[in-house]
Amino acid sequence: MTDCDALVIGGGPAGLTAAIYLARFHLRTIVIDAGRSRAATIPRTRNHAGYPGGIAGAALVAAMRDQAVEYGATVVPAQVDVLTRDREEFVATSGDRQVSARAVVLATGVVNRRPAMPDDLHDAGLATGTIRYCPVCDGYEVTDVRVAVIGSGSHGVREALFLRSFTADLTLVAPDGRHDIGTDDRTRLAEAGVMLVDGPAAGFALVADGIALDTAAGRLTFASIYPALGSHIRSGLAASLGAATVDAGCITVDDHQRTSVPGLYAAGDVVLGLDQISHAMGEGGVAATTLRNDLAAQRPMLR
Repeated sequence: MTDCDALVIGGGPAGLTAAIYLARFHLRTIVIDAGRSRAATIPRTRNHAGYPGGIAGAALVAAMRDQAVEYGATVVPAQVDVLTRDREEFVATSGDRQVSARAVVLATGVVNRRPAMPDDLHDAGLATGTIRYCPVCDGYEVTDVRVAVIGSGSHGVREALFLRSFTADLTLVAPDGRHDIGTDDRTRLAEAGVMLVDGPAAGFALVADGIALDTAAGRLTFASIYPALGSHIRSGLAASLGAATVDAGCITVDDHQRTSVPGLYAAGDVVLGLDQISHAMGEGGVAATTLRNDLAAQRPMLR
């Protein structure tokens, strides 16, 4: 007898949406959450539909967790160290505890790569909006103010050009040394009026009018900075089971959030796509519904 029908690993918007659906399908549902959802660190999200004036990320995640529990899901604060598959069930190991499940939804997310700065300074900057990571989410909030993108290469160029539609006062600062940008991209940046400044970007400090940093062009101050340094994809559990991944490690899924491993589903930022709360929630709902239907095909659900 397995511990649950569905195990959800990750307690962010994707995982908790899946848990709400699964619990309301009358499936025995356990969520194991390491407490590191990126959504919970957002001071206030203002582009998530239904919340005029915005809502704090932590408050949104807490409400979703309460909703999952309301319908019978169990939320366990822990980290899954190992995930294995033994015949008809999966086994998740966390410390000295094991949880078995008929099927698993991975909603483990990603971790932003940060500039070289102390954690307390980073967290304070994130809370005040002087450090931002998602121009899709909050580019509107930096309309017509002085902004820097910390990055280089094609990723830094794309982020700078995206933000250029919000402000004309934009600088692309190389994180380490000289910019690694080709001629065509330099031309595109110049035509858009984006300034290029070599690094290293260092000596970050919060100041009265934003955030200051040292560069090859001297000490500069910006209202906000956007690190464009990529991210670490938390897809190790999927990879350990042989699930297919793409690009930097995002889990490959079909149109119904199935991975290449039967009984294993994935949703949210750990899957290649738009890293948005609304998108993650949609994928969580699809993953949960597919999981339910796949289990019903194996064993009819009668009540």
